Amino acid sequence: MSSPVFARVLDAIERGAFPRTRKWAWRILYNMLSRRWRDDEWRFMNFGFVPEGAPFPLRAEDEPERAFIGLYEQAVAGLPIAGARVLEVGSGRGGGARYIARYHGPASIVGLDYSPETVMRARRLNAETPGLSFEVGDAERMPFADGAFDVVVNIESSHCYADVPAFAREVARVLAPGGWFTFADMRGQASAFTLDQELAAPGLDLVSEQNLSKGVVTALNVVEARKRIRLGNLRLMRRFVTEFSGARGSMLYKGLGDGSVIYVARRYRKAD
Repeated sequence: MSSPVFARVLDAIERGAFPRTRKWAWRILYNMLSRRWRDDEWRFMNFGFVPEGAPFPLRAEDEPERAFIGLYEQAVAGLPIAGARVLEVGSGRGGGARYIARYHGPASIVGLDYSPETVMRARRLNAETPGLSFEVGDAERMPFADGAFDVVVNIESSHCYADVPAFAREVARVLAPGGWFTFADMRGQASAFTLDQELAAPGLDLVSEQNLSKGVVTALNVVEARKRIRLGNLRLMRRFVTEFSGARGSMLYKGLGDGSVIYVARRYRKAD
């Protein structure tokens, strides 16, 4: 049975209710997860994405994370990452930033996250990766200079923000002229159409958009057994975290399947 608490959280997100309270609650949840799950195998906190067609190349040691990495590969494929200054906003435990650093050759990549516990975990898990660092900070008030980055990545994080338009304005501010902003997140069908307004920061031009929902559901199916093992070790808030993680039978899993929840990917470019 779906968690009544989680249902109320989703309803509040859809209505835009209590944004500051929701932002504070998400921070507490991510801090709790970082304290509870300390294993080195858990570098990713996204739903994942399995594209149609031929699989992209991965080293053997990264194959177990293919479903999660797929969301990052679709985000950066074809972008000028080599030699670029990259920022990931909402970097979680750092698996995505680590993948970009190891496979796409940026000059540097910074992961920014609102949860101090999660940043500490990311630093420990990814300490061996050259050119990769992590900082605590607010997506709506980033601690970086104007034009500090060439590419900004934001994966499955914006639904936690109190003020998405403020985040978009910050993206535009920290991007250098000609820089790229690659975004992916889920929205209820009713609120998906507001992304045009939420991300319409001056200077950011929409270049492409796609619906990833089918490939996200495929990824959720791929990682289901592994996820259930981890959930079985969780006593506190097990039902809520089951919903939050998109496990099979959850509200989010069903919504992505029937179209009431849409997983959207977008790319923007800052004017020269």
